[in-house]
Amino acid sequence: MSVEPVVALMTTDLTVGGMTCAACVRRVEKKLAKLDGVTATVNLATGRARVSHPAGVLPEQLLATIEQAGYTAALPEPPPGKRREEDQEDQQESADARLERNRLVGTALLAVPVLVLSMVPALQFRNWQWLCFVLSAPVASWSAWPFHQRALRGLRHSAATMDTLVSLGVAASFSWSAYALFLGGAGEPGMRMPFSVVPSASGGAAHLYLEAAVGVPLFVLAGRYAEARARRGTGVALRSLAQLAAKEVSIRDGDCERLVPIEQLGIGQDFVVRPGERIATDGEVVEGSSAVDLSLITGESEPVEIRPGSTVVGGAVNAGGLLLVRATAVGADTQLARITRLVTEAQAGRARAQRLADSVAGVFVPVVLTLAATALGFWLGAGAEPQAAVTASVAVLVVACPCALGLATPTALMAATGRGAQLGVLVSGPQALEGLQHIDAVVLDKTGTLTSGRMSVARVTAVPDGLGKEAVLSLAGTVEQGSEHPVGRAITAAARRSRTGGALPEVSGFSALPGRGARGRVAGRLVEALAPDGELPAVLTEALAKAEAAAHTAVLIRVDGVAEALFEIGDVVRPGSFRAAERLRRLGVHLVLATGDREAPARAIAATLGIEEVHARCTPEDKASLVRELRERGHRVAVVGDGVNDAAALAGADLGIAMGSGTDVAIGAADVTLVRGDIETLADAVRLARRTLGTIRTNLGWAFGYNAVTVPLAMVGLLNPMLAAAAMSVSSLLVVGNSLRLRAWQPAPAHARRGLR
Repeated sequence: MSVEPVVALMTTDLTVGGMTCAACVRRVEKKLAKLDGVTATVNLATGRARVSHPAGVLPEQLLATIEQAGYTAALPEPPPGKRREEDQEDQQESADARLERNRLVGTALLAVPVLVLSMVPALQFRNWQWLCFVLSAPVASWSAWPFHQRALRGLRHSAATMDTLVSLGVAASFSWSAYALFLGGAGEPGMRMPFSVVPSASGGAAHLYLEAAVGVPLFVLAGRYAEARARRGTGVALRSLAQLAAKEVSIRDGDCERLVPIEQLGIGQDFVVRPGERIATDGEVVEGSSAVDLSLITGESEPVEIRPGSTVVGGAVNAGGLLLVRATAVGADTQLARITRLVTEAQAGRARAQRLADSVAGVFVPVVLTLAATALGFWLGAGAEPQAAVTASVAVLVVACPCALGLATPTALMAATGRGAQLGVLVSGPQALEGLQHIDAVVLDKTGTLTSGRMSVARVTAVPDGLGKEAVLSLAGTVEQGSEHPVGRAITAAARRSRTGGALPEVSGFSALPGRGARGRVAGRLVEALAPDGELPAVLTEALAKAEAAAHTAVLIRVDGVAEALFEIGDVVRPGSFRAAERLRRLGVHLVLATGDREAPARAIAATLGIEEVHARCTPEDKASLVRELRERGHRVAVVGDGVNDAAALAGADLGIAMGSGTDVAIGAADVTLVRGDIETLADAVRLARRTLGTIRTNLGWAFGYNAVTVPLAMVGLLNPMLAAAAMSVSSLLVVGNSLRLRAWQPAPAHARRGLR
């Protein structure tokens, strides 16, 4: 038996120019797919193509194939020229925008007098029609030249696109008007022409369609200019992420500092971050303490306190003191670069609903051309006047709008993924959004997902009329400064957080008691932190029972031999986990806890959060099996985790969701990443996904419905070509505008989340 060799595939991103509608997208994809082993996804909104191809198919072949299809194509330049390339792209965008704006302004100056004179008979003076003809000629040629040029290019490649429809509409309107003026009697002095949406003739003279000849280019150019500006708005979040990257960094060598381009910074080098500056790259704080603003990276509104040993993220703003940071990742390996890459890749995808639109777009323009020819033949065969037949045919050409079909998904996806990134939710593509919308079961890891993942003081119970919680915590934290045990470090950390000013006091006579705890003297008082034993006050006995029920470690604090307080030490539940569990239940999601921890702490956490299905002491294989079992029960399953042991379950689920604070393995296996490491963001992600898919369905419904209504109206002669051109432009703008609403989408405020569905 022969075995087919496995062919390694590469992915290449290309910039494609000259695409104007969904038919263009379909043509580029089909041309690339004709190469052996090549598949491509083309995005009309971004003008980008993501091509998967064997190593034997060179990028030059891909470029040549796209150019043979009648479009332009280019490869992005490799780093370190990346920033220069982005600057060049921005400059090119600005130059193209200026050219389009100038063409639109020139067209408007020429077209408006023609429209006014053609539509207001009272203003029609002697020989007005010849002035309109002179003004219309440059509009039908120079203004409409981009449409004519792309239509001719498509004709050479046996392709028909939106530009073909516009070009034919303008040419037919202007040519008929020229015939009417020179041969049809419309050029006679004193001719008057009423304006009507229904074809008509005036005084036996052929009707003029100069208003259509100038109105079609004017409205289409205006629509595309506004559409381009709106589409650029959908990518504002991605550009904001790109602007967070630092261009220069102050590197410290000994006692010297030097300012160098960011590309020269290497892993392990120390760099200085002054107050108000952005942190140049991911690193670890070596000296200094401050607060950093992560709002533009993770969506976290509250500044985060950092000190020596804390990790920091490139792009965050230093809101406090001077910091010395040691670089731990540079370039494409930084968190900011990964976020930007994920958002870019997500925007290149395509939702299932869009595939139907793409299939329709592949035959849309040929069908419209056929309908236009049919309308012309029908009206002529029915004995109608030639101008009525021409009007109906031209109206069919210019009212049809494949642009709306092509923009329905990518504009919504760009807006949603950008907004998600701002809120700390990264999705890998439209499939992930669709998965988020439909999930009805979530498997949650405990440690690091629902809990903080480290030992903390969960509760302090002090005896009445004693020293009080704060005093006992300070004394216990001081004694435990000398301990290396996780329990001791947790107590010391809690004591430091509770002190409003100054360091903890000095401890003398410290001694560690293996298996029992620690003791020492603080300000002359003997302080002991020990495992509970002997008889305890009633309040502490009750607290001990609660600690044992929650599977927490209990530490008894004695001061001068008197029991003063009981500390519960354990992996505490994240504050957002309570709200997340409640909100997910309200969204109709069944919650399952699966952890490698013991039964008692797992049950305690589940009871706290109201989770009924619990699986403790799960191995990675057990978690993967649980996912399969839930899917067999008919659930659409999402898995949330942050560790290597979650990777198999993440990959096997309908949807994998990684905590941003987790391992690279977990993040790599996930479809969605919660950047803040806050499980509460998951409910926001589900709501955003449902809103996005609803927006896409609305866009596609409008795009299909618009064409289904307006094309028949045009065929029966009830739509003037000029009004048809305006309707076509408005159709695309409505789709883009509806998508832009996602940029303003807001998660529920904290005080309103309890009752949110």
